[in-house]
Amino acid sequence: MKLSVVILNYNVAYFLQQCLYSVSRAIANLDAEIIVIDNHSQDESCQMVKELFPEVQLIENKENVGFSIANNQAVAVAKGEYVCILNPDTAVAEDTFINTLAFAETIPKLGAVGVQLFDGTGKFLPESKRNIPTPKISLQKIAGNGSSYYANQLAPTETGEVPVLVGAFMLLKKDVYTEVGGFDEDYFMYGEDIDFSYKITKAGYKNYYLGTEKVLHYKGESTQKDEKYLDRFYGAMKIFYKKHFQQGFLLKQAVSLGVFLAKTKAKIQFSKKSQPVEQWDQVLLISNDSSLVYRLSHLYKKPLQLQAETNKFEYKNTCFVLDANYLSYHQIFKIMTENNAHHNSFRIIPPKSNFLLGSDYSDQKGVVHFF
Repeated sequence: MKLSVVILNYNVAYFLQQCLYSVSRAIANLDAEIIVIDNHSQDESCQMVKELFPEVQLIENKENVGFSIANNQAVAVAKGEYVCILNPDTAVAEDTFINTLAFAETIPKLGAVGVQLFDGTGKFLPESKRNIPTPKISLQKIAGNGSSYYANQLAPTETGEVPVLVGAFMLLKKDVYTEVGGFDEDYFMYGEDIDFSYKITKAGYKNYYLGTEKVLHYKGESTQKDEKYLDRFYGAMKIFYKKHFQQGFLLKQAVSLGVFLAKTKAKIQFSKKSQPVEQWDQVLLISNDSSLVYRLSHLYKKPLQLQAETNKFEYKNTCFVLDANYLSYHQIFKIMTENNAHHNSFRIIPPKSNFLLGSDYSDQKGVVHFF
């Protein structure tokens, strides 16, 4: 078998449903499998997988064991030569795996491959490619200078070697995953992708960012940004420094101070965040199904305009409702990334679904509307 796609889920049933539909399309012409490992979700995630995706291998944990342990569990039973670690709040294009595997086959001493991630507003996520967050670089980022933290030596659309990739999408050979010991299980959530990327490069392999491939990552779905989140996120950075950097007294104090300042800054930012008010000048439904106009009408204050495609002019203050029963995810991604300015928003109707998904902030939970 060529590929195993491993998806760790926790309480995001509807985003997982879209993810699985998109992955199913993307592996249609590959010798591949999908493994969903669920960390004791309290929603209908597992039932949904059993009913709609019986071909998917489902592993149901009886407790939330965290990111690292769960992914290591799933990779242990994966049959693919390659594994792709994928978040449930993502969607992939129909040719994502074909193109990424083709690239991977050309690289000697390949570690992991990452791709260009963008959020629910169509904007590029800079954490798609990062440098090693040394204490100095991390303190610079806390102070407001993130130029060294992100791998800005490559443009978002370029391809090249980078030190750190994000755990939302990482494709690599299973043998490499096993050789470096998988994700470090000292991390419950956050920081494990930095640690994993670092271990791969220390083992003599090279991580690559493939800027030609785009993957949608809603990002804020799996985690509520609260006190527990901040403790885990910045606690993970302490673990990373303790494991990989020799710490004298001054460095220890600097790291502790940096973590404290970062947590304080993040708390202030989160407290100021509010959900956007959905006030658009127009709502465009990109579909060939005219019945959706009536079925969706109760969701919007303005009438829906049904179109078979987007026009060639600049859209402003527009909500795009994108029907994945009609459009490919490749087409959806193109519309989102080409219209990601001027207060535009995007909602996707996943295949065979009676709901739509969207997110107007990459650091807050998105919306699920039923029709």
